[in-house]
Amino acid sequence: MAPGALILAAVPPNIPSVSIENLQLTTDYELKSGTSMAAPHAAGIAAMLKGAHPDWSPSAIRSAMMTTVNHLNSAQKPITEDDNMVASPLGIGSGHVDPNRALDPGLVYDATPQDYINLICSLNFTEEQFKTFARSSTNYDNCSNPSADLNYPSFIAFYSYSQEGNYPWLEQKFKRTLTNVGKGGATYRVKIENPTNSTISVSPQTLVFMNKNEKQSYTLTIRYRGDEKGGQDGSITWVEKNGNHSVRSPIVLTTTVDLWGAED
Repeated sequence: MAPGALILAAVPPNIPSVSIENLQLTTDYELKSGTSMAAPHAAGIAAMLKGAHPDWSPSAIRSAMMTTVNHLNSAQKPITEDDNMVASPLGIGSGHVDPNRALDPGLVYDATPQDYINLICSLNFTEEQFKTFARSSTNYDNCSNPSADLNYPSFIAFYSYSQEGNYPWLEQKFKRTLTNVGKGGATYRVKIENPTNSTISVSPQTLVFMNKNEKQSYTLTIRYRGDEKGGQDGSITWVEKNGNHSVRSPIVLTTTVDLWGAED
């Protein structure tokens, strides 16, 4: 999760760190938290992966980092928030980054620059907005294949409330493509952890790769209907037949209200 909590960091020794009554204390190190502390760690791991695999794209590197994490804490229990509630992927991402496992992820979710252009095209931006994200208006007229379903290593689906009984309802499909970056052929079977009040179906349930760099696609369908308000989460994991690799993707079901914290 690019852990940005309580990281030991060097600080300027001439700036007061804490005040006791009227006494200002300084220190050479502090425990710092936040995105600014997470970013150097994540960037360093990405740089290491690029050095080991110079042919990998940024998307492949991100996928390797996300799908090989440890989503449990040191006691092999779900990671919790400060209030002891089980943390959502919206708060912790995929989990704790594991650099050694990321070096050999088995499979990756890759994406090209054009895939991102297709994503931007699907958002109905003006040309000026398009240029802000794409850094160019060259592709603004090349939106023949818009798609909001980016080949991303996780899934998020937004549900709404029906008029009958105020029950949330949802059925949404995603398509993903995996690239085999292992040493040779491999067979993977999917393992599903269903979110509360939902059913996740994956087709096909087995992916057979004959060669390195071969691609295989699958479809994931989420069906959700329940009476609980708030985000739900689960996962799918592609497990290699010999057990050498497992490729995990978190799944989140939420409303836009929950996503932006408007109910807090």
